[in-house]
Amino acid sequence: MRYVLLGTLSAEWATKQTERVGKARKKLDRLGIKLESVNYTQGYFDFVDIVDAPDPEAMLAFSVWYAGEGMGRVQTMPAFEPPAFEKAVRKATAA
Repeated sequence: MRYVLLGTLSAEWATKQTERVGKARKKLDRLGIKLESVNYTQGYFDFVDIVDAPDPEAMLAFSVWYAGEGMGRVQTMPAFEPPAFEKAVRKATAA
């Protein structure tokens, strides 16, 4: 399942980019989560990533781990491909 991660950086980790990214990538790998893209943003969120996770529990485990390490916070949202959305629309509008 694909997810969008909306993340913030803690003040402590904001300037430790190489170390933070290295630790996060190792944890993602251990959880079977594939990092598809990384984008840094300005505003409420510091980064937006796209990942492919084997299950919701793996994504939850990463979010808990990230916060527990004091790196910041991660909000996750499932991301659906157009065919999945179209299927949901058909189910929603079926008589």
